[in-house]
Amino acid sequence: MSKITPCLWFDGTAEEAARFYTGLLPDSRIDKIVRSPVDYPAGKEGDVLVVDFTLAGDTFTALNGGPEFKFNEAVSFQIHCEDQAEVDRLTDALSAVPEAEQCGWVKDRYGLSWQIVPKLMLKLLADPDPAKARRAMEAMMTMKRIDIAAIERAANAEPVA
Repeated sequence: MSKITPCLWFDGTAEEAARFYTGLLPDSRIDKIVRSPVDYPAGKEGDVLVVDFTLAGDTFTALNGGPEFKFNEAVSFQIHCEDQAEVDRLTDALSAVPEAEQCGWVKDRYGLSWQIVPKLMLKLLADPDPAKARRAMEAMMTMKRIDIAAIERAANAEPVA
């Protein structure tokens, strides 16, 4: 068990969300479903209260807490991707609000924000050549969905004289 476990607040969709998320990434699974032993403000006795799950090797808890709280962009989860195929697959699966897409950020059907981040993009943004890193950043800032090849082309472009 992780020492720190993010707890995600849902309004009755904790199990559905956990099953959706665990279907996206390897080393993911539902670990435990806890049903409420009593009626409570967000549900009844026997309803799913908490779902403990592992997502890409990290532990999470999904709580059916009711409608009081909603996700916002102040918290997001990054998924580091190996290639464009993985970027596209995860963006397609997670993006439920196309108008919220920006620079690889997407919002899923539950309102949770994700960052679909190619590992090569992180490398280019941290390049020791500041001009190369700037060109990569400028290219990324124009994108909704990340295009690794376009960022790489921009980063490697020679400055115009």
